[in-house]
Amino acid sequence: MIDSTPGANARPDTGDVATGERVARLETHVYRIPTDRPEADGTYTWDATTMVLVEAVATSGARGLGYTYASATAAGVVHELLAQVVVGGPVDDVRAAWGAMIAMVRNVGRPGIAATAISAVDVALWDLKARLAGQPLYRLLGPHREAVPIYGSGGFTSYTVQELTEQLGGWVRQGIPRVKMKIGTDWGTRPEEDVVRVRAARQAIGPDAELFVDANGAYTVKQALAQAARFAEEGVTYFEEPVSSDQLEDLAFVRQHAPMAIAAGEYAYDPWYVRHMLGAGAVDIQQADATRCLGVTGWLEAAEIAHGFATPFSAHCAPSLHAQVGCAAPQLSHVEYFHDHARIERMLFDGAPQPAGGCLRPDPGRPGLGLDLRRQDAEQWRIAA
Repeated sequence: MIDSTPGANARPDTGDVATGERVARLETHVYRIPTDRPEADGTYTWDATTMVLVEAVATSGARGLGYTYASATAAGVVHELLAQVVVGGPVDDVRAAWGAMIAMVRNVGRPGIAATAISAVDVALWDLKARLAGQPLYRLLGPHREAVPIYGSGGFTSYTVQELTEQLGGWVRQGIPRVKMKIGTDWGTRPEEDVVRVRAARQAIGPDAELFVDANGAYTVKQALAQAARFAEEGVTYFEEPVSSDQLEDLAFVRQHAPMAIAAGEYAYDPWYVRHMLGAGAVDIQQADATRCLGVTGWLEAAEIAHGFATPFSAHCAPSLHAQVGCAAPQLSHVEYFHDHARIERMLFDGAPQPAGGCLRPDPGRPGLGLDLRRQDAEQWRIAA
């Protein structure tokens, strides 16, 4: 654990709030949780997931928690840089703290690790504010809905066909009407195998459930278009990152010619990247992730930008967090119920929402994010920051 106390460059006083509460310190914890079996997508493999958890502690001792799925080095950014401009500030003034954190990381580079660190702190500050107000976060933010639709997400390229079909079919039997699987096996070098797996998935989920695919940027433009035509024969309605989202012109070209909706945006480290992606005409469905896109504040800005472009908006991963902020988005297509993160959040937190009727519904009786860290249970996975 890192305990950050006020520094010489603390953010200037912006005045007392009604409660008189201020941020006394930030504490960080890093957990590394092994996967339940090997996981891979088209361009990456992993056997464990790291969560960096931040607790914002008020002068009264009240705590708010935030988290990001990122490198443990994000905890160092919180301790070395962000605490200087957050500690000592009023709890109610989350957006001012957000701006100060963005300014603080100017010389180290905002996208990437710094953005994930800001995200975790911003989420913790919003959680603290909502807890002190005695409200669930979605009510504090102003809800547009009381529940969020989800899609089951997994179907890793490392799974056998049997594992793939059992997982996706299981979600549909639980009442989740849409599921997503990984394709682009081995950087797109096994396209026939991808088609076979998509056909097996369709047979497992039946004709009525929606089937989504995600290549994680593994294909070339020509491959993506050829595969899209074949996937369309199996009723695939959503194709995520068919080519790298770093190449917006290529992504826009695929979007213009593919027979299904094209989605991307999980690597947006700020809402301004979302604006660039939408301005390029690169997607039919815009994604963003509050654990990367500068927290609750940044994610809601991204949601507003997508709304302004009249583009459907979707939350990437971290389902317990997005169940709350998704209720406050002006419009929302769905939240990704990602196998890895849903499992971890159930393991580490009391209060993680469970699917019901194809949705996640925040508990209106639990303040803030509605999550409480199981400290003793979590200790077995804690690593040094």
